[in-house]
Amino acid sequence: MNEILFFGRNEYPKFIKNEPNQITKPIQFKFENENENENENENEKQIKQISSSDFSTIFLFKNGKAIEYLNENDLNENPNQNPSKIQIENIQKVTVGWENEAILTKEGNVFAKGRYINPNEFINISSLIEDTNDRIIQDIVSGIFSIYLLTSNQNVYGIGSNQFGQLGFDSEILKKTKKPILMMKNVSKIFSGNTSHRIFLLNSNQELFVCGYNTYGQLGLGESKKDKPKKLTKIQNIPKGKIIDIQSGNFHSIMLIENENENENPKRKLYSSGYYECNGLGKNENTYEFTEIKSSLFENDDNILDFSVGDESTLILTSNSKLIGFGHNEYGQLGTGDTNNQLIPIQIELPKLRFNEDISNYHLSCGYDKSFLYYSPLSFSNLEEDLIKLFRRKEFCDISFKTKNGEIIEAHNLILKYRLNQNENEIEKLKEIISKKSIKESNQIFEMIYSNRKINPILYLEIKEIINLNEKIEETMKRIYLNENENENEKDFIIEKKEKQYKFPKLILIMRSELYRGMFLSVTNDKSNKSYRL
Repeated sequence: MNEILFFGRNEYPKFIKNEPNQITKPIQFKFENENENENENENEKQIKQISSSDFSTIFLFKNGKAIEYLNENDLNENPNQNPSKIQIENIQKVTVGWENEAILTKEGNVFAKGRYINPNEFINISSLIEDTNDRIIQDIVSGIFSIYLLTSNQNVYGIGSNQFGQLGFDSEILKKTKKPILMMKNVSKIFSGNTSHRIFLLNSNQELFVCGYNTYGQLGLGESKKDKPKKLTKIQNIPKGKIIDIQSGNFHSIMLIENENENENPKRKLYSSGYYECNGLGKNENTYEFTEIKSSLFENDDNILDFSVGDESTLILTSNSKLIGFGHNEYGQLGTGDTNNQLIPIQIELPKLRFNEDISNYHLSCGYDKSFLYYSPLSFSNLEEDLIKLFRRKEFCDISFKTKNGEIIEAHNLILKYRLNQNENEIEKLKEIISKKSIKESNQIFEMIYSNRKINPILYLEIKEIINLNEKIEETMKRIYLNENENENEKDFIIEKKEKQYKFPKLILIMRSELYRGMFLSVTNDKSNKSYRL
């Protein structure tokens, strides 16, 4: 079952019927057809993600389907078709910017529509990338009039408006583009904001590059570079720690940093840069570099679980079930019960949450003058998506088809870096196991990876059971890979067992098996370079 709380501007033309235009306290959100047929709509009630801006709000469900609520100005001739189902299947992520929407599917395709792309219907913009080997997309984010794509090869493309240099090029030379253009290579993460004219790019060396609108210091480059960047520029003074997330509004940007020195319970802190007056900065003065947001509301035993940035506001959720907000509040988007702006952090009174004991599974999503707090627990599908992303990475695929021991170890190291976020202590601890290269020890690696503290404990127990049972089937898999006369029935049996008993889809099995194939060849010192097929 879902729990979705809503507060702020009530539009579309009535986002929630029988409620005022301004909802100043969090109230329960219900879909219009929620009570019509409980059985039929049960899957659709399992929320995975909410993305909202001025243009629209999209609800993504865990069955890979989504619906959108359009702003009443965008309903055109069909005012009664609101909300409407999006006719795209297997959706993995959605992102809504100012007058644009983008949808990432589990197959790695991106469909988008918007002012500078195609205003009336979704088109496949990933297929427009000139390099045909770079069309599998791993992540997407939106800004104002622009969309950004991170490919499986760790390249970033931008499409849409470049009015403020937010595509990384001089705006006098490039005004806009209807095709994705390459912005930067060797990028591990991308960050933007649904109501911002800027992009933040983190490379594999943990260096942060930025471009876009910076009149009020929103890029965090320092006062001397205020309003200067028209192309990608490296931020020199980044707070120490691991960057978890960066979100940007119109006049401010917020960065979430995790202190890597506290291994037992890493502490997270928020830093902000930009214009302070009623614009979600959390301070009472302008800052042109990212500086810490300090408040007595962030106690020593309290940690930041999630945050979200709206146009001119910020909301924070802590491990002690506190909802904290600051910034613009004209429509009640801070949930304080009034429409007074808040320069510094203030705690917001929450109604009793149905799943309060599992507060880490609640998430925030701020749009243009509206806010959502919703329950979305981790599920096995999240693990599958992580594995799919991993195996799509070009360097991993290249290595997994080779048989030299060193390359197999390198392939395993890629897994560790991906799942453990390059935690050097954990990587060193596991390298000893990796070097042995046996099937049993390979499973130990996977077990240690997924026992990481960030994995839901219930999910970990499922994974552990899968790994333990998996050892029973490895010898059969080995016979298949090393036998020229492969037994097709036996292969089908294994795949069926994996799908039914171990909950891994066929795609995951096949891709993971490519790594095992290389391991089998190395363990048996097979030098014949035979071609083995699954």
